[in-house]
Amino acid sequence: MKPIKIIKNRSDIGAGTRGADMGIDAMEIAAINANNNYFLLYDYEDVETENESIYNKTKNSFAKRIENIYMHCSRVANSVSSNIENNNFPLVLSGDHSSALGTISGIKKAHPNKRLGVIWIDAHADLHSPYTSPSGNIHGMPLAAALADDNLDCKINEISSDTEKFWTGIKTIGTSEAKVKPEDLIYFGVRDTEEPEDKQIKKHKIKNYKVAEVRYRGLEICVNEAIEKLKDCDSIYISFDVDSMDCDAVSYGTGTPVPKGFDQLEVTQIITQILATKKVVCLEFVEVNPLLDLGGNKMAETAFEILDDVTNVLNEILK
Repeated sequence: MKPIKIIKNRSDIGAGTRGADMGIDAMEIAAINANNNYFLLYDYEDVETENESIYNKTKNSFAKRIENIYMHCSRVANSVSSNIENNNFPLVLSGDHSSALGTISGIKKAHPNKRLGVIWIDAHADLHSPYTSPSGNIHGMPLAAALADDNLDCKINEISSDTEKFWTGIKTIGTSEAKVKPEDLIYFGVRDTEEPEDKQIKKHKIKNYKVAEVRYRGLEICVNEAIEKLKDCDSIYISFDVDSMDCDAVSYGTGTPVPKGFDQLEVTQIITQILATKKVVCLEFVEVNPLLDLGGNKMAETAFEILDDVTNVLNEILK
């Protein structure tokens, strides 16, 4: 049996608001309050963060704290790759979504010649680059880095040489080539995008299974279709951002909440159906922010329930 290894990644420097670094602890509290010993069942490791950099005055305004995020993503990549090479299944619990680029880089570092499919369950497309980002928050950029496409046709920012240097560094962690092909990226639940991202989605013909489509056509049908689209991929990475869920129905405990999203059961079903392919090599949960939760610890409780459910499925698959 392949063992699950939990990678605790408490970084939140890629987000625009603070607090996602506390998401893992909030999920652990949710487990304790549910009398569930989940976090005692699995070996884990903590990734050293750069969170103290939040006090630094921002130099790279179009890619905030990019030098620190480069360092941090490199550490995440090393953690993920070493665990894959040691025959562990990395289950990554992260703060903000910027470090997903580190996770993807780690998978590619471990398997440079394998074709990687990405299932991105999120309210946001995360396709900005420093050249197009209106905020400069790097949690909106990991997929641009993974695809190695800066979207210069939509350029609005003149970036410094330092920013350019670190952005090139981020794109080339683990491998100097693009880590994911556009046709191997599939969205579920993306509904809050900006024009540069819309143009990228259209240019690359990236499939986005919106909530309405999933409910109209049927969740199982849509997920099976997504799996078919990734049939030529050797492995799959699932990234679950909790803001893919409906903030009004679930919780506002995330950095950028968006209404009209999935419910808890739908997310659980999407993840478990993809796990059943036995091609998933890494699963990541991101963006639980208890400081923004209006319902106590509701988002962390919901995320933990999903985590517990899908881990039970994963354990059966890894036997």
